[in-house]
Amino acid sequence: MAGWVNAACRAARSTYFPLLSHSEVGYHRGMKKFSTPQYLFCTFLLGLSSIGFAQTTVKQVPVRPTASVDGKDLYRQYCAACHGVDGKGDGPAAVALKKAPSDLTHIARANNGFPEERMLRILRGEETVTAHGSQAMPVWGAVFSNMSPNVELAQMRVHSLLNYLEKIQAK
Repeated sequence: MAGWVNAACRAARSTYFPLLSHSEVGYHRGMKKFSTPQYLFCTFLLGLSSIGFAQTTVKQVPVRPTASVDGKDLYRQYCAACHGVDGKGDGPAAVALKKAPSDLTHIARANNGFPEERMLRILRGEETVTAHGSQAMPVWGAVFSNMSPNVELAQMRVHSLLNYLEKIQAK
């Protein structure tokens, strides 16, 4: 790594500072061969080269079971990381996803009313939406069903989440 940095700095020095000699930068035997502006420029180049390597990722963890059947609690525990606390698609994990999460507050506006049956099918995994069912967006009906052997409890959670989504629709 150090060899690459030194080579990049030498190339930058010859390209951007071709007329500087050692005497012009006050070179003394105990000093390095680069001036402060050259070091700053090389640091800048190194920083730019590392930008492409920094990528935001979201750690995927197993779903934690919950005792709650309240729609707001379910939403905050399972949806807010991507869709945001207010449902606008601006959750902390949203930046790491390939496709931005939907603004859930505009479902009714986009469909001329809240499409309860369609949303129920989507939550159950019976109807697919681009982001649903992938690694990024689980199908919540299946997730809730796997939390407990009680099928009625899983259905209650799906309906509670559906009711909460209907409540947060923009007026």
